[in-house]
Amino acid sequence: MSSTEVAAPSQRTVNAVFLGLSLGVFLAALDGMIMMSALRTVADELGGLTQQAWATTSYLVTMTVSTLLYGKLSDIFGRKRLYLIAICIFTVGSLSCALAQSMYQLALFRCVQGLGAGGLFPLALAVIADMLPHPRRIGYHARLGAIFGVAGVAGPVLGGLFAGAESLLGVDGWRWVFLVNVPVGLAALAVVAVAFTVDSPRIAHRVDWWGATTLVVGIVPLLILAEQGRDWGWSSPTTLSTAGVSLIGLLLFVGVERAMGDEALLAPRLFRRPAFALVNVINFLGGIGMFAGMALIPLYLQIVRGLSASAAGFLLLPQAIAMPVGALLCGPLLARTGRFTGLLAGGLTIMAACFLALGLTESAALWQTTALVTMLGLGTGVYFQVVLTAMQNSVDRTEMGVASSLAGFSRQLGGVVGTAVTISMLFGLGAQRIAAEFHALLGSAEFAAASNADRTDGAAAEFLAGVRSGEVDLDDTSVLTELDPLLAQPVVDGLGGAFAVVFVSVGVVLSLAVLLTLPIRTRSLQSAR
Repeated sequence: MSSTEVAAPSQRTVNAVFLGLSLGVFLAALDGMIMMSALRTVADELGGLTQQAWATTSYLVTMTVSTLLYGKLSDIFGRKRLYLIAICIFTVGSLSCALAQSMYQLALFRCVQGLGAGGLFPLALAVIADMLPHPRRIGYHARLGAIFGVAGVAGPVLGGLFAGAESLLGVDGWRWVFLVNVPVGLAALAVVAVAFTVDSPRIAHRVDWWGATTLVVGIVPLLILAEQGRDWGWSSPTTLSTAGVSLIGLLLFVGVERAMGDEALLAPRLFRRPAFALVNVINFLGGIGMFAGMALIPLYLQIVRGLSASAAGFLLLPQAIAMPVGALLCGPLLARTGRFTGLLAGGLTIMAACFLALGLTESAALWQTTALVTMLGLGTGVYFQVVLTAMQNSVDRTEMGVASSLAGFSRQLGGVVGTAVTISMLFGLGAQRIAAEFHALLGSAEFAAASNADRTDGAAAEFLAGVRSGEVDLDDTSVLTELDPLLAQPVVDGLGGAFAVVFVSVGVVLSLAVLLTLPIRTRSLQSAR
């Protein structure tokens, strides 16, 4: 037996370890799903709906970068220690988020959450890879997909219920979106501490701290540009200097990665393998669609379709159930055929078609929208399962920790870019379209009657004052419930048109991902050892 191999664990040990891993994965999955139906309410309560991208992207940035570090650190110090640290950081971050008083505070505390979440799923994948050969891993990957399904069922419903509650046990209802993670985190901590008894291969690495730092310096300014560029002006000194900082950060990152060689966060040696490099690009594009859907569809259902947070949560249930179903259906096909290019292209094709249909059928009935969202979940489940198998199959066993982390990295990096850009597009286009809709009403007798002060006051009056001065404030869309229907309709129509453009754009990106799957050439699962 080589120094990198360990004795095969018993089935009882595998089951005990998997239980601990499952709780950690459930913790991360629940957090992502529960935010889907609650984010609009959270952002409205903190007065920053247009800034909501920060709450998502700040989480994804730290999650993305820390994912790579966890993979390398776990190869050095062992999976269990790093898994416990990840759970602790995530739980503390969740408690901090529940105490946030502004969107910027929430974004900061979501950074802490992301630092913990970065280790939960990829480390679970790496442990499974340590314990089991390729054919047996597929079944456990499918079980992890089922855990996402359970979280997907519970998350949107709980998020909607918490967001719709005025208070619970004396605490604002929306704060329970984060507080619910605390008992789950403590339970996961206890089970992992007791049940995790499997040793993983230990490999001495240099940790690429400079790579992580320069990657953050390169990515964060780009996100700031996506959020603020339209307000600053794309040729303004602020925009150009921010772009310059990002460019310098990315160039330094490339230089650091070359200098670090095999110890780099993104090891150049791995990316010289055509299949591995191409799968990462596809995973990046798929991540744009996956995370854009999670961010946009709940907003679309609540703002454009007029559903409450709880109703939107229930309507998202079919999508949440379809995701693990997609993963479970493709598992046996992968195990039997050992080929995954067709399945990967199929999953991405379903995702692309659903986004294009959502964008091109603005007047579709609600049941049709539900059917499209459900099919989107099915395609996402297939993509999520197959791209992970493709990634792990393209590296050696001693590189499983890094490869599993890179699977999360490229997908989450796509999520960072996709969320920031699509949210910025949505509210940028939305503000323009709403202003145009109101311009057609201004000066009309209907507008004067509907906006009479004795019918609209408070937040509604402030909103209308902004409209008259040429500014559309979308930071708190709960104002729509206070507006006369005649005045609320331009907001709904304007944002509806903006959603359509964004949905079609995401569909085009996913169509490109489909085309990139065609030249993939990799080993069959049966030939992998």
